[in-house]
Amino acid sequence: MKPTPKQLAYLRGLADKTGTTFASPATGAQASAEIKRLQAQPRSLTHDARRERRDVQHDLVTRPDDATAIRAHQVRGYGSSARWAHRPIDNQESTS
Repeated sequence: MKPTPKQLAYLRGLADKTGTTFASPATGAQASAEIKRLQAQPRSLTHDARRERRDVQHDLVTRPDDATAIRAHQVRGYGSSARWAHRPIDNQESTS
C-alpha cells in the first residue's frame, strides 16, 4: 500500500525542521519508519536552515567557477528565438 498524502506531507515537514533528507517511501510502512527516524532527529535551528538555504541558492547563482552556466554574452535573443551567439566551427571535412 502506498504512503498516504498526509504521511508524505508530514515527512517533508519533518525533514525541513530537522534539516535532513529522506528517501521517498514506497509503502506506508516505510513512511512510518521514516517518520519515526526523523522524529528522533534533533530539530535544526530555523534561522540556520534558512541561512544555509539562502547561501546555497546564492552560490548557485553567482559562483564564477560554474563551467556549465550559460552567460549572457553567449546567447542572442529571448525565449523561443534565443540562439547561441557564436557557433563552433566544424573542423571535420565532409566526406561527400
